[in-house]
Amino acid sequence: MAAPRTRYVCQSCGAATPKWAGRCTQCAEWNTLEEEAAPQSAPKGAVAISAGAAPQAITSITGHDTRRISTGIGELDRVLGDGVVPGAVILVGGDPGIGKSTLMLQASHNLAARGPVLYVSGEEAPHQVRMRAERLDAATDHLLVLAETQLEAIERHIENTAPTALVVDSIQTTWTERLDSVPGSVGQIREVSARLIGIAKKRGIPAFLVGHVTKDGAIAGPRVLEHMVDTVLYFEGDRGHAYRVLRAVKNRFGNTNEIGVFEMGGEGLAGVANPSAFFLSERPQGATGSVVTAAVTGTRPILLEVQALVSPAPYGSARRTALGVDAARLGLLLAVMEKRAGLQVAAEDVYVNVVGGFKLDEPGADLAILLAVAGSFRDAPLPEDTLVLGEVGLAGEVRAVQQIEARIKEAEGLGFTRFLIPARNAERLSRPGVVPISSVREAIEQAFQ
Repeated sequence: MAAPRTRYVCQSCGAATPKWAGRCTQCAEWNTLEEEAAPQSAPKGAVAISAGAAPQAITSITGHDTRRISTGIGELDRVLGDGVVPGAVILVGGDPGIGKSTLMLQASHNLAARGPVLYVSGEEAPHQVRMRAERLDAATDHLLVLAETQLEAIERHIENTAPTALVVDSIQTTWTERLDSVPGSVGQIREVSARLIGIAKKRGIPAFLVGHVTKDGAIAGPRVLEHMVDTVLYFEGDRGHAYRVLRAVKNRFGNTNEIGVFEMGGEGLAGVANPSAFFLSERPQGATGSVVTAAVTGTRPILLEVQALVSPAPYGSARRTALGVDAARLGLLLAVMEKRAGLQVAAEDVYVNVVGGFKLDEPGADLAILLAVAGSFRDAPLPEDTLVLGEVGLAGEVRAVQQIEARIKEAEGLGFTRFLIPARNAERLSRPGVVPISSVREAIEQAFQ
């Protein structure tokens, strides 16, 4: 009797059963069984990295050739770690219409200079891809477009064309005949991804998998998908603005702190060489509640504007709204400001926003957020040539930040001449315009004197 082609695996405990059931017999969780291909003696898509190899001392292992291939897009190369590694599998996620397909088409055009690139489109017809390629000036004979969603057919075309790079747009639309579940289900995504990863590793070609995102912003499908690939990139931004930010949340071949900044135009995405000037280009003059800080992302600092608006709560219950900063962090800073500096904002609505949609997730921006709120509360503008840096502690102290010289140097290049920085950092600097700050109260006094 032939072994069953599929089985049902609990997504909670991993127990498998040949038949579907509403409740797992092992962990007793409901509705956790998902269909997937039953294991075989030699699973399709599985890759033996070093079959039959014996364990060896790590010092005796010779270095592998990890030459990087440039995508021709400087900001994308920066996020990937100075290019893509052969055999690497990159998962690209982002909101609908944010520019994922545009970015992949531009990168495919550049990679096609090395040889044929197979662009698998599961959501658009070939003539739609051609229209976008003409608009982006990305049409070339070496860019092969395949409108297909069945994995077995895609595998045959990969075998016939022998591409130097592969793009699948999107992974949620691709399905295999080995499973009866609908495309986009947990089992389909896991099986399809595993086989595509096997092809990329076996052939040593870079593969880009475009993924949909859920309403929460996470890539749709099983979480294990992000563990299977080498790199996970998120393409972020507001479709109402021209900027886009590409960030890596996982990268086996590079730094996850790097970001790429793009501007969306009529001819596609263009890298922004100076993100600091880009984010500060529309900064209002003499506005209260506006403070500039510097965040370090990977190897470069970026100047960002933090804006705050403080107004009386009309209904007696004060609101706290944070965009681009952690809401819990904002609550902490407001409590420190009330307790240590005497500014009573408990009865005020407080709104904080990082201009440009950038997300500040480092404590070095604490003092800038606090001074933006204080400036709006006092209705006092901060001098336009002032940069603010510092982490704020619960005792009201201002703590040192890392890479202070790089941040100040970036600000000096844009005309900033006054720097409110932690006293510990100021001890090691001999620059003009440096104002050492030890406490929150002192920071407010120095900022609005």
